[in-house]
Amino acid sequence: MGTPRVSIAVPVYNGERYLSQCLDSLLGQTYGDFELVISDNASTDGTEEICRRYERLDPRIRYLRRADNIGGPGNFCYVWSQCRGEYHKWSTADDYWAPGFLAAAVALLDERPDVVLCHPRAQLVDERGKVIEDFDDPLHLVDDSPRRRFNDLLQRIRLCNAHLGLLRRAAMARTRLMGQEMNSDTHFLAELALYGKFWLLPEVMFFRRFHPDSSSWNREDTTRQKAYYAPGRRDAPGLHGWRKFAVLLKAVWRSPASPGEKLALTTDLGRYARWDRQRLGRELLTAVLGERRR
Repeated sequence: MGTPRVSIAVPVYNGERYLSQCLDSLLGQTYGDFELVISDNASTDGTEEICRRYERLDPRIRYLRRADNIGGPGNFCYVWSQCRGEYHKWSTADDYWAPGFLAAAVALLDERPDVVLCHPRAQLVDERGKVIEDFDDPLHLVDDSPRRRFNDLLQRIRLCNAHLGLLRRAAMARTRLMGQEMNSDTHFLAELALYGKFWLLPEVMFFRRFHPDSSSWNREDTTRQKAYYAPGRRDAPGLHGWRKFAVLLKAVWRSPASPGEKLALTTDLGRYARWDRQRLGRELLTAVLGERRR
């Protein structure tokens, strides 16, 4: 069996409720030259049984079960490392896709080598699949300037849907992928925008399920966020704003942008930090007081 052109990677943890609908939507794509790799992050529900059943039914599926929970971003990175395709697609286990998405995205990436990510418009649906709203995250980033793409992404992004589109693996391999800091999916997209353009397909072909058990339901819930990002860490990661700017600054300076653009991007990040100085100050004060109490 040769290497498939597309890898579909499904990181999952306790996803039994919606997993079958997710897998059915992926296996039902009109474009079929793909592998589907599932990484089970030590689930404790019926996820394993569902995955093994699907693995028996379709030879394109590989099911991997981890003995330990390495957090959401860790599982995204792990399953990426197990894939082989020229194009890569992550899919969360509670969302689903229209059957024509892969065909449209592959055609676009084949036609436009300057595009590193192709994603569709989305609808938010509830736990029963009822449409909540059409969701427009206007990340059609086709400017030739890496600086403009980077800044446009940081200023426009709302929910982080685009990383679930179809991406060029070669461009992804030049980034750090995702880390354990909060909003690392957004930081990954900002870094990827330095390597190429993002294309937004005009059709609604992604259905993102928004429900109380999803990791993005309440980002102010630090216990939930700790369990998602870094379940093995004793303390919830602090200094979120400082981590964000450190990650983005490193991304800028390892990117292929010109020296002039790197300096300009550094200035841009400094301006964003000034705008956010009150929150950064509160984070620093909280961290110092916390250390003194130990």
